[in-house]
Parts: sequence; structure tokens; C-alpha cells
Amino acid sequence: MKKIQILGPGCQKCKVLYEHTKTATEQLGLECTIEKVTNIDAIVGFGILSTPALVIDGQVKVAGRVPTAAQIKEMLA
Repeated sequence: MKKIQILGPGCQKCKVLYEHTKTATEQLGLECTIEKVTNIDAIVGFGILSTPALVIDGQVKVAGRVPTAAQIKEMLA
């Protein structure tokens, strides 16, 4: 099971990233957990300087922008 984390303070872009990620995982029929990480210390621990960020299984895939659901599907495939 994949572990997906959305890093950010809870801004509008963070919410959009969460929705795109949820859509992508549902379209793929992927079993995963999606966690929102809002703690600044935890976010900095990933080396993130710009949010939102998408982390899949501990690896930062995107930071500072919101990829489309299709782009996220490619990252998960």
C-alpha cells in the first residue's frame, strides 16, 4: 500500500492538490493512504521550501506547484 502525503499549511492550493491526488488514486483503483501534513517542522524535515508538495512513499515528487490528476497518475504508475 502506497503512502501519499500532501505537505502544506492548508491553503487553497493544498486543497486542490489533495483533490487531484484523491481523483488520481480513485481512477487507478489504488490502495493507499493520503495524509495531510500541516506541521511546519515536519514539512521542513522533507527539505521543502515551497508548498504545496506531494510526497509518495517518502520521496518528494512535486514542490511549489499543483500537478494535474493525470500527472499524478503518471507518478503513481
